[in-house]
Amino acid sequence: MDQTPRRMLGQPPSSPTTQPKKKSTSVMSFFSKVSWNLRLQKQEPLKNVFFILAETARDPSVKKRHMVMSGLGTMACETPDKVRKYKKIILDLLVNGLYDPVSSEVIHESMKTLTIILDKIRGKALGSFFIDITLQTRTLLDDENDSLRYSAFVLFGQLAALAGRKWRRFFTRQVKQTQDSLLTHLQDRNPQVAKACKTTFRACSPYLRQSKDYSFQNEEDQRNSKLCRQLSHYHPELLQFFYANKIL
Repeated sequence: MDQTPRRMLGQPPSSPTTQPKKKSTSVMSFFSKVSWNLRLQKQEPLKNVFFILAETARDPSVKKRHMVMSGLGTMACETPDKVRKYKKIILDLLVNGLYDPVSSEVIHESMKTLTIILDKIRGKALGSFFIDITLQTRTLLDDENDSLRYSAFVLFGQLAALAGRKWRRFFTRQVKQTQDSLLTHLQDRNPQVAKACKTTFRACSPYLRQSKDYSFQNEEDQRNSKLCRQLSHYHPELLQFFYANKIL
């Protein structure tokens, strides 16, 4: 179950998240129970599976909490229709995992699974979860862990496409507050993180544009605005140089 979401998200091979070779009997027992319930959905309602997951997601064991986040990712891949039906329950579990106070592995797994889930539900009915996910993801863009940083950029870029009218003003503020991170990590020490940042920068560039009301702008301001948009799409590294040297 754990391998599917990893392949889909293209986790940087240079800093893989290490997994323990031996799992405790209790973790294996839990994993088997969830899998068995998934195979017997007609005999046992899927709600029971979520009850097990919700209970285990708050378990003191980091391994068990990590297993829940991974299990949700597998459910999203195998039964996307069920994920859409129970999206609020699933999102609640994943947001809790995203804010895990102890384990970076649980946080990382939550981000990867959120990327899968958001793709399946296409951002529909995110509600206030959009705010929670955005705020926490922002804090991870500068994390020291390469894998966390990579997944955070992937997820943040995805959120840019899901903001819509309802959250556009909120997300615009978040992007502007994150602008320094976006520019800095275009030259990230990890090539795959830099690539993910470049993709996210392009996704976020519409939120960096100035207001469509250009009545207060002079002709030079308008030209600069257009140039910034073009550079953000085709040559973000050059735009970074211009910003750093206060040319634009």
